[in-house]
Amino acid sequence: LKPSCLSARSVSGRPAGPYRATNHEDGSQQKLVSSLHPGVDTLDKVMEHGAARFPERNCLGTREVLSEEDELQPNGKVFKKVILGEYQWMSYEETYQAAVCFGSGLAALGQRPQCNIAIFCETRAEWMIAAQACFIYNFPLVTLYSTLGGAAIAHGLNETEITHIITSKDLLHSRLKDILLEVPRLQHIIVVDSKPTSWPGFPRGIMVHNMDAVQELGSRPDNMAVARRRPVPSDIAVIMYTSGSTGIPKGVMISHSNIIAGVTGMAERIPDLDETDTYIGYLPLAHVLELSAEMVCISHGCCIGYSSPQTLADQSTKIKKGSKGDTSVLKPTLMAAVPEIMDRIYKNVMTKVEEMSSVQRTLFVLAYNYKMEQITKGYKTPLCDSLVFRKVRSLLGGHMRVLLSGGAPLSAATQRFMNICLCCPVGQGYGLTETCGAGTISEMWDYSTGRVGAPLICSEITLKDWEEGGYYSTDKPHPRGEIVIGGPNVTMGYYKNEVKNREDFFVDSNGQRWFCTGDIGEFHPDGCLKIIDRKKDLVKLQAGEYVSLGKVEAMLKNCPFVDNICAYANSDQSYVIGFVVPNQKQLMALAEQRGLRGSWEEICNNPDMERDVLHIITEAALSAKLERFEIPRKIRLSAEPWTPETGLVTDAFKLKRKELKSHYQEDIERMYGGK
Repeated sequence: LKPSCLSARSVSGRPAGPYRATNHEDGSQQKLVSSLHPGVDTLDKVMEHGAARFPERNCLGTREVLSEEDELQPNGKVFKKVILGEYQWMSYEETYQAAVCFGSGLAALGQRPQCNIAIFCETRAEWMIAAQACFIYNFPLVTLYSTLGGAAIAHGLNETEITHIITSKDLLHSRLKDILLEVPRLQHIIVVDSKPTSWPGFPRGIMVHNMDAVQELGSRPDNMAVARRRPVPSDIAVIMYTSGSTGIPKGVMISHSNIIAGVTGMAERIPDLDETDTYIGYLPLAHVLELSAEMVCISHGCCIGYSSPQTLADQSTKIKKGSKGDTSVLKPTLMAAVPEIMDRIYKNVMTKVEEMSSVQRTLFVLAYNYKMEQITKGYKTPLCDSLVFRKVRSLLGGHMRVLLSGGAPLSAATQRFMNICLCCPVGQGYGLTETCGAGTISEMWDYSTGRVGAPLICSEITLKDWEEGGYYSTDKPHPRGEIVIGGPNVTMGYYKNEVKNREDFFVDSNGQRWFCTGDIGEFHPDGCLKIIDRKKDLVKLQAGEYVSLGKVEAMLKNCPFVDNICAYANSDQSYVIGFVVPNQKQLMALAEQRGLRGSWEEICNNPDMERDVLHIITEAALSAKLERFEIPRKIRLSAEPWTPETGLVTDAFKLKRKELKSHYQEDIERMYGGK
């Protein structure tokens, strides 16, 4: 059953805070905590500590590629399918040695301590080895999302004055090759794939190396003998470029002590975390959520098995029918996920439930409702789990014990589904690159939805009144305001951007750094936070009503017809409009009921379908208690899904409002012009 339910309280006694996590044993106030293990105050020591404590344990695992084949789809498209074998493991000791040799090799190629080096690579073991090498040799690591556009990548590399970059064969050809001439300082490209060994066709003055060759160079006795300059806690470990929902990406400077504080806070919320855990890594490592989660694992001796969204489960797009996805082979116990991935699992399973016989379906619904009732009371349901939910649980390998969700709000329906059908708690977290991904994580036994939990033990949170939006810490029943996070996990600011640093960061009289998030939250009596709005998403309509686009979207995303939605409002108009990526299964079924035939695009472009879906959305909005002026009056159905590749959403699947606006400019004019 649940422990006593006060997770955090206001240190000052005032409703604005600052709120800190309480110590559950006696409910007393906790001091902010900044490190996990005594003396382990920089990231090179985290890996060293792991190698000393767990030398023989598996550290990083990669599945062997047995074969690749092209499969022709019914629509004439060709899909690449892979057949993968078992996981091949490197121990903690081997990983540490590989990192030392690689770092030594980079130094031999002229990379200097405290000079930036970039990594532009998919999530894989080599990414982590390269990062550890940089931590050991004090090379600040510049990370860039692989989905950023060419201009944004060139901007990041030039701003940080990069001479050496670590990348993969695929990204070198698909993204980097075209912009090399725009990055004049670049001299060395290190490719993490072992083949090919010669790289013709590169501009003069650029040398391309293989990772293996650099490691070999580094392991030569003369290079190994060169003394290395170890980092100190305040040195920059990572400059992380965030894709940001607006404009040019900003580089966030993260020190060694920042990451260690964030990792300490996160680890405390994962019950019984130890070296018997296995984590599956597939989110972008250039994203603070994934990097922090993997550092949590390394600091506890867990195994990390690498995967990708295309090979995650048996049903994933690149897995050949009949062969096994990564979760089935790895059987992980821990996983970080963005809501997008969980929504996908939820919708897949619910579609399968629809296809069951009526007896099976009734049984499923009965079990679902019974379990929901039991877990809210704090009871377990072993019989239901083994009889009804075992099959759903096996989608993620059958051993998952904790799911961490971050990056965007998780819908209540999806969170409930994960708790019930995957038989595992979902810790919903809230954090930003600027706070090392650390802010809050909900307690594993907290089954309430829509909340992000109490502040982590590394940080404290205050609420700042925001007059324009009408949010005050004196509001009843809950204090509300802009979320401001303080603590050792608050980063050093944006790289070469003093103006923005003064706007968003400040230091208090005790020398503690704070970051103003721009998100609006409310604190509940038990000290848990709920995100209710975002400053940037506020639009004033013609008649003076304020509409929060984010709130409208969050409410309407729960509608089964909506896979994704972007609300839009122009200040000189009196109503809201919306672009909707409809759920294919639901929309096709509706079209069939209406006797409409045609391709997916034709169905989406059909004005009757638009009207029908608008009607369904309006009903959903009314039952979610949205105000009349907040409900979209007109919508546009989009046949294309929004992915980071299309540039309409960020890597964490957050909407890029500016890009969506220009993409749908004609539709905006049509919906507002009454054409």
